[in-house]
Amino acid sequence: MQKKLTLILEKEQIASMAPRLDLALLPLFQLKYPELTRNTFQRLIEAGALFLENTPITKCNIKVTEGTYSLSIPDLTPSHILPKAMPMDIIFHDEDIIVINKPAYLSVHPGAGNSDHTLVNGLLHEFGESLSGIGGIQRPGIVHRLDKDTSGLMVIAKNDLAHQKLSAQFEDRTLSRTYIAFVFGIPSPRKGTIETHIARHPTHRQKMAVSKGARGKIAITHYKVLERFMIDENPIFSFSKVECKLQTGRTHQIRVHMHHMGHPIIGDPVYGKSTLSKKWPEIIKNFPRQALHAAALQFAHPRTNELMTFSAPLPDDMLRLAQLSERMMGEG
Repeated sequence: MQKKLTLILEKEQIASMAPRLDLALLPLFQLKYPELTRNTFQRLIEAGALFLENTPITKCNIKVTEGTYSLSIPDLTPSHILPKAMPMDIIFHDEDIIVINKPAYLSVHPGAGNSDHTLVNGLLHEFGESLSGIGGIQRPGIVHRLDKDTSGLMVIAKNDLAHQKLSAQFEDRTLSRTYIAFVFGIPSPRKGTIETHIARHPTHRQKMAVSKGARGKIAITHYKVLERFMIDENPIFSFSKVECKLQTGRTHQIRVHMHHMGHPIIGDPVYGKSTLSKKWPEIIKNFPRQALHAAALQFAHPRTNELMTFSAPLPDDMLRLAQLSERMMGEG
C-alpha cells in the first residue's frame, strides 16, 4: 500500500534547521521511514507528493516554514524484468544487502539475445518480495558488475539506502575487491602497482585499452604473484597465479592491465593470446573463459556501518589450473 508520512513543524524548530526545505525535512521524515534517501525525496517533491497543509510543494530549494507536512510515497513499480528460478550461491543476505558468488557464464543484466537468464532475473525470483525498490522500482540494486565470464563475489542492494551508501563506498574507493587471475608468464617485479589511464579502444569499440596522456579514466591495480608454474623447466612456457586488488573499478581493468604488462589472462578471448604452442597443456590452450575470479570483498554495512568481509574459493575450472602444480615446478 502507498505510504503516507505526516509531521508537524513548529515555528521554534525552524531556527535550528537548514533553511532549504528538502534538507530541513528529510531527517525528520527519515525518522519515520529510514529508507528514504535524498534523491528519492527530491524526486517525490518534484512529482507533487509533498503537501504543506493541503497545498502541494514542487520545489526543493524553497524556504522551510512551519505547518503540517504530509508526504505520499507511492507503491513500488514492478520491474519489467521477469523473475526466473535458477541455482544461486548466496553467501549472505539481510534486509539491506545480498552477497552472491556469481558463476562464470552468467550475465548480470538482461541484454540483446538474453532477456531472462541473468543474475537480475534470478535475484528477482529469490528476493523479489523483500526488495523495497531502487528508484521506486522493485529491483535489485547492482552496485558493481562482473563480466559474464568472470566468476566471484558481488554485493547487491535491496533498497535505495543501501544502494546509495554502497555506491558511495565504491566511488570513494573504500569498498575493497580482491581478484585471483592466472596469467601467462611471470610478472616482474613480483609485487607492484599498475597505474594508467583506460579508455575505449580507438578502433575496436568493444575493447578497452591503456591510453596515452590523460585520455580516459585513471585506473590503479595492485598485484602480487602468489605462485609460479613452469612446463618442462622451460621459462618460455610459464604461467602465474596472481592476486589483484582494485583501487579503481574501470571496465575490464584487470584484463587490460595484465595485457598491458605483457602477461594476459589465460583464456581471455579479447585481451589474451590468439595462438599457443602445442607444448602448452590442453587445459590452458582450451580454457574457455578468462581465468579471473573475484575472491574477496570488504565493505561497511550500509545500515550498521559494521565492517564486513567475504571470500569465495576458486571455482573448479580455475582449481584445475592450480592443480597443474602437481606436475609442474611451483614456487610461492
